Amino acid sequence: MRNRNIYAILMFICIVGFWLFENFYTPATYSDTDSSKVDVMESDYLPNSTTGEVVEHSYYTLSYSEPYEQAEWVAYILKKEHLTYDDRERPYFIEDPKVRTKSADWRNYRGSGYDRGHLVPAGDRRFSEQAYNETFYTSNISPQDNYFNAGIWNRLEQKIRTWCKKYGDLMVVTGGVLEFGLSEIGEEGVDVPRTFYKIVLRGNGEGAKVLAFLIPATETDKPLENFLVSIDVIEKKTGIDFFVKQPGTWQAKMESKVDARGWKF
Repeated sequence: MRNRNIYAILMFICIVGFWLFENFYTPATYSDTDSSKVDVMESDYLPNSTTGEVVEHSYYTLSYSEPYEQAEWVAYILKKEHLTYDDRERPYFIEDPKVRTKSADWRNYRGSGYDRGHLVPAGDRRFSEQAYNETFYTSNISPQDNYFNAGIWNRLEQKIRTWCKKYGDLMVVTGGVLEFGLSEIGEEGVDVPRTFYKIVLRGNGEGAKVLAFLIPATETDKPLENFLVSIDVIEKKTGIDFFVKQPGTWQAKMESKVDARGWKF
């Protein structure tokens, strides 16, 4: 009888311990908390946050949306020297320790049929182990159909790398369009965007050039140029003011039109 009681107690402890591990354990952070700084260019051109949950990591910044359990936008600088082919070991996806409300657990994606689609591509951050690992926070992923993720979305990421090599430093802002009525996955209800956007900025001031893409989250063989839109269109869809710190005249000029001159497709 005594052994049975001890066994029952041990089982109870194991069950409670497993539950605590599943719900509250977060592995060690990937970020260097002493060197988390935003690039000057990025800081001047960051979007507004509709949620008030802005998180600064060492190599990118994001605005997290708790209701949708993902970032409404991520923003980062891509430099020529970032484009290396270093072989990095893929780390685990972990919750973002800087998100106050706790970012969604990666297990929400398990068995869902959706990829854990990077917003800041891991391929843009191979130049250092920390930079690479930071892209594996769950705050930097969104549910994506595999054919879309490996297809047109990947082609756009590759095109941006080509532009960086050709033109120099770029700022990239990207995310899913978070809107009412999206389907959800997992116990935490991670929303599945039907559309994704990406904004690419080159230069600054009056000499800046901007491209914006709005792409349905399904694979297509249509050329990337078919998905160019004005920033105003994306702002209307998302409710985000993308260049809120820039003068009104600059915003009116850059955000109201599609101008692909100077970008080689």
